[in-house]
Amino acid sequence: MTNVDAHPAELVCRKGSDVVRDAGPVQVLEPRDVPLGGIRAMTVRRTLPLKERSLVGAWCFADHYGPDQVAVSGGMDVAPHPHTGLQTVSWLFEGEIEHRDSVGSHAMVRPGELNLMTAGRGISHSEVSTPSTDLLHGVQLWLALPESVRDMAPLFEHVVPEEAWDGDVRCRVFIGSWLGLSSPAMVHSPLLGAELIIEAAAAVNLPLTAGYEHGVLVDTGEVAVNGTTVARAAMAYLPPGTRTLALATGAAPARVVLLGGEPFPEEIIMWWNFIGRTHDEVVEFRAQWQAEVAAFADGHAPTTRFGRVSGYPGNPLPAPEMPGVRLRPRRLPDR
Repeated sequence: MTNVDAHPAELVCRKGSDVVRDAGPVQVLEPRDVPLGGIRAMTVRRTLPLKERSLVGAWCFADHYGPDQVAVSGGMDVAPHPHTGLQTVSWLFEGEIEHRDSVGSHAMVRPGELNLMTAGRGISHSEVSTPSTDLLHGVQLWLALPESVRDMAPLFEHVVPEEAWDGDVRCRVFIGSWLGLSSPAMVHSPLLGAELIIEAAAAVNLPLTAGYEHGVLVDTGEVAVNGTTVARAAMAYLPPGTRTLALATGAAPARVVLLGGEPFPEEIIMWWNFIGRTHDEVVEFRAQWQAEVAAFADGHAPTTRFGRVSGYPGNPLPAPEMPGVRLRPRRLPDR
């Protein structure tokens, strides 16, 4: 999914800038609403990046959306757009989305199935909810790629993770390994991504990797995370050193998405759909994408790292204007 902000935030994620060294109280990250555009704009709720926190491990972007009636919201129709230096993680609860990309992939995103797109040095893709979709509901996540692989060739994977019940908890691990479950999806730093469904009026305690930091994104239900009540679409942040995830539910079942990973050890710059290392690099990414947009309009063959998406009935999405100042680090409140 693209970042559709007309004026994307200038954000430098500093090495270790978000790391809390010892386990402490739960930090609750409240979402902000971001419309995806159009007359009937579908709105997503974003918990990463925020001013309060930009990373959880290598997880650098988290949008939660739905359940939306497609007849009312217009559904999802995101024109071809570029990415660099990241992986997109598409995970649905309801509905179906058609994915097309410039390496020739054509796949559906369905509930309980992972679509993982590795942008590497550059890729473009489109995302459109299918005509048969009445309700659209899910999360869109990004992972920052470390320096050693960020210029790798782009690729696409489709994975159907196994599901397991353990007492009051149903779990699907779509990234990494946890609770005896493992995903074959290829990632490039120590990470965890899992969907948990917890029965009503339950209290469960699950082990965590103490060297990871974790985010618990609440999708549905009344949930207390390690004793702190977390509202729907908000994320509970658990710092490194936290060894147990305690989840307590109310009168109805709840669903959460657990994100985790070792604190990301590199400084990155995020702007629009690009992850780079310097301001000038991001400027060049934008210029190349705009050249691709112009080539498409003129009927010319693709000429840049981003390639061309086949089968989408429309024009690619132009990049917003760069800010008038150089990207610079943002001081975080907890530093």
